[in-house]
Amino acid sequence: MTEGAGRVSAAQTAYAVTKELILSGELVAGSLISEGEIAERVRVSRTPVREAFLRLQAEELLALHPKRGAVVVPVPAGEAADVLELRQALELSAAQRIARDGLGTDAEHRLRELIDRQRALARTADVDGFAAVDEAFHRGIVEASGNRLAGRFYATLGDRQRRMSVSALWPRPQRLAVLADEHETLLAHLTAGRPESFDAALRAHLAATHGAPGRHDAG
Repeated sequence: MTEGAGRVSAAQTAYAVTKELILSGELVAGSLISEGEIAERVRVSRTPVREAFLRLQAEELLALHPKRGAVVVPVPAGEAADVLELRQALELSAAQRIARDGLGTDAEHRLRELIDRQRALARTADVDGFAAVDEAFHRGIVEASGNRLAGRFYATLGDRQRRMSVSALWPRPQRLAVLADEHETLLAHLTAGRPESFDAALRAHLAATHGAPGRHDAG
């Protein structure tokens, strides 16, 4: 491995580790972290960590402060509501297309597998693990529609969606089992070709987790 390739690998590792700490909620909004802390955790020099921090700043997850370190950026005011609005639109569009073309056997099997994983995670109150699978389930609905552009765009919401879910569910892990039941209901509407019922159930599902429209600013 060349020196340049090694530095890229170290920077990628530092980036992945720091980002996971943020998305999982281990580093909450407002947390101050230093290059030295991450360098020690990942066992690399500070240079690749600095590159990782710059990348995370570009993604609006960190705010860099010279000589102080980096601060985890809170979800911007209004962003959570924007994410939920986009999710509702994309998933409804997917449900309408699925009602027209049908839900493939493989897609249905995949969605049922994800629900089973959610139930297992709910039993152990694994909020972060559940949030990751929750994102995969909702993204799977959009991908099952066969609209590749919609699927790729929905995937760009993944980090924000996971962070919002961890924030909303961490204080009430008892909701995890309820969410799995609600996902069963959503899947039933998809398999039955009922997009209007799916839309209503999805609105209630998102509102119960993240709050009523216009009240999501805290994520």
